[in-house]
Amino acid sequence: MTTLLFSHDQCLDHVTPPGHPERVERLEAIGRALAKPEFDALDRRAAPMGEEKHVRLAHPLAHLDRIRTSEPVEGYAQIDADTSMAPGSFNAAMRAIGGNIAAVDAVLSGEASNAFVMTRPPGHHAEKAKPMGFCLFANVAIAALHAIEHHGLDRVAVLDFDVHHGNGTQDVLWNESGVRFASSHQMPLYPGTGAPNETGAYDQIRNAALDSGSGSQLMREAWGEHILPWIEDYEPQLILVSAGFDAHAADPLAGLNWRTEDYAWVTDRIVDVAEKVCEGRVVSSLEGGYDLDALAQGTAAHVKTLMERGA
Repeated sequence: MTTLLFSHDQCLDHVTPPGHPERVERLEAIGRALAKPEFDALDRRAAPMGEEKHVRLAHPLAHLDRIRTSEPVEGYAQIDADTSMAPGSFNAAMRAIGGNIAAVDAVLSGEASNAFVMTRPPGHHAEKAKPMGFCLFANVAIAALHAIEHHGLDRVAVLDFDVHHGNGTQDVLWNESGVRFASSHQMPLYPGTGAPNETGAYDQIRNAALDSGSGSQLMREAWGEHILPWIEDYEPQLILVSAGFDAHAADPLAGLNWRTEDYAWVTDRIVDVAEKVCEGRVVSSLEGGYDLDALAQGTAAHVKTLMERGA
């Protein structure tokens, strides 16, 4: 089976103010990388529109209404210090949710063993009732809760290798006994959460804080010796990934020193666990990454590894 790729042109309509790091060009750079012949085997699908019922798995109705009504008719609407909306932002955010839902449905139905959701805005900073950090809705957390509510899964794993801690994912999943959440991230760094003593209501959260300036060795120790053995022991029925590429040494917003090959390595190890415990079922979704070349190269390495392992 090939790897599925979910995307939609409406995700380009989420235009951010000039100079903002989370910009349209991010998807365009990834799109060029994944247009090369080596990615011809991808099963490319349009991300459907998410629905209100999906949003409400993770967020109260008031949050949905706030986002929906904050979209401006023209120009920009500032949602918080670094999060904004433009005409088309709401539909883009709903495509990001819908792409994750569709990817989970397809992988769990056996259409493919894995999938990558190439959408924006990202989601892992959006808390239950608070958009922040470029994020409007908790896309991956919503997908995890959908897998439990709609597909009846008992054990889902969410893994986050973005350089910033997924505070929104953690907030949404804090009281969810059926989901294990694990994150590696630079600390101290925005948003200031992700300390090792943040373990969730059921001891189902693990945070690996990485020092600024550290690189491949510390990352591989964190994932290979701590996070992934803990996840394998859980035997999840599905693994979801918040795939941020801003831990790369070239990224302007952080200070870790990962290389492109590190993304292939961590992807390969995640699939190793998935093949042992859940028939290789992995759904990955784009989060951060703000140097366009590093983002494109990291994403290509990630998707290529998914393709090779899912074949």
